[in-house]
Amino acid sequence: MILQAVLECMDFTGWLISIFTALLVIDVIRNRKPPNFPPGPLALPLLGNIFTGTDFKTINKMTEEYGRVFSLRKGSERIVFVSGFKMVKEALINQLDSFVERPIIPLFHVVFKGLGIALSNGYLWKMQRKFANTHLRYFGEGKKSLEKHTELESTLLCEAFKEEQGKPFNPHYTINNAVGNVISSVVFGKRFDYSDERFQNLLRLDNEAVVLAGTAGAQLYDVFPRLMKHLPGPHQTILSNYKKIMDFLQGEVERHREDWNPDDPRDYIDAYLTEIERRKDDPLAGFSIETLMVCTLDLFEAGTESSATTLRWALVYMMNYPNIQEKVQAEIDSVIGQSRQPTMADRPNMPYTDAVIHETQRLGNIVPLGFPKMATKDTTLGGYYIPKGTVITTNLSSVLFDKNEWATPDKFNPEHFLDSEGHFRRREAFLPFSAGKRVCLGEQLARMELFLFFASLLQRFTFSPVLEEMPSMQGVLGFTHSPEVFRMLALPR
Repeated sequence: MILQAVLECMDFTGWLISIFTALLVIDVIRNRKPPNFPPGPLALPLLGNIFTGTDFKTINKMTEEYGRVFSLRKGSERIVFVSGFKMVKEALINQLDSFVERPIIPLFHVVFKGLGIALSNGYLWKMQRKFANTHLRYFGEGKKSLEKHTELESTLLCEAFKEEQGKPFNPHYTINNAVGNVISSVVFGKRFDYSDERFQNLLRLDNEAVVLAGTAGAQLYDVFPRLMKHLPGPHQTILSNYKKIMDFLQGEVERHREDWNPDDPRDYIDAYLTEIERRKDDPLAGFSIETLMVCTLDLFEAGTESSATTLRWALVYMMNYPNIQEKVQAEIDSVIGQSRQPTMADRPNMPYTDAVIHETQRLGNIVPLGFPKMATKDTTLGGYYIPKGTVITTNLSSVLFDKNEWATPDKFNPEHFLDSEGHFRRREAFLPFSAGKRVCLGEQLARMELFLFFASLLQRFTFSPVLEEMPSMQGVLGFTHSPEVFRMLALPR
């Protein structure tokens, strides 16, 4: 009777207050930190730390306050950030099996669906990665050598730059096209001309999606996916772009199916179609047309965006440091000369050029936070308890700029990769490709591309800024860290 009387007396405002109070109580109970969980800033009820940026610059500042292992809460999900070489090494290398899984990222799950190579898990991931690795190795060592494809593309890129006749131009999508053509030769069995508007548009769509994926508006989708899918914002552009990219890839797959010969595979798609037939009795391996589409997207993105962005950073640094550009060219002239094209056999004899490329990757900081991972079991990290299922982000930026590892972390300094006698030296804290079992699948391809493209360009040209347009070294923050739009002069040597 008393409860009934109270309910009859409550007005609309009272109901709202009661519901809100109940939600707060549920939130407090549901989102209590586990014992000895990494520290972090105070989280708002229901929302968590959604107003705290998760770009690498913000994370670096928070590391100074909360330590090298700290946490944020986005909605009801806790994310642990790991910074500094020692702690990142502990997570990715020393605890090799503790952080292997990928979490579900709602925005990307719409596109990748837990399939493919980059965002899949378990047996399916192992089978897809193994197949892609085998295929890349076949092309890297077989008669259709990836080195030969890259050498050809380097020549064509130089010809495209020569056609600019020493006038100002923006090299962005010409470089993306050239780099994209190397992985395209593996995946599609062909290259795309630099005047191919359809392919150029594909590159623009992908670049826009990658940049927007790092914005706060896009990341809000991952906190409230059910709400955000009905609202406007950058996430809608990302999804629309990926829809168009997938349509392009579907067309390529369909063309392959029309004249597919299982006894004579021309490329990755042909080989995958054969594997679908061979794996019919192993459905858990995930070989299907749908997975093929996602794997093709994985390979195309991984084989294009980061390497192309690194090459653009290299040109930015060469224009900002003309003395370093001159030293690279002197080494090229001494080892290779002007009568032949650079090859991978030249790299051991060109320590300074190799050091400049590595320093470009370090300071360029292309993928600052890498791809998120998830704890596969209860474990500890930095003395803190990490429950199974916790999302982990390894701050690769903090490794590449770790003051304990680099003499001048904030300056472009190729000496970081040279010993006292001028020989190239490897650095343990050089982790632009991440590390461990989830290390970038295309690392070897990227290393080869960067050397051949960079050496070929500096063999043929001197790069100069347009008058009063010195390219900025600040960069644009998205999912990747890329140079601001710039124009340049490619002056034939």
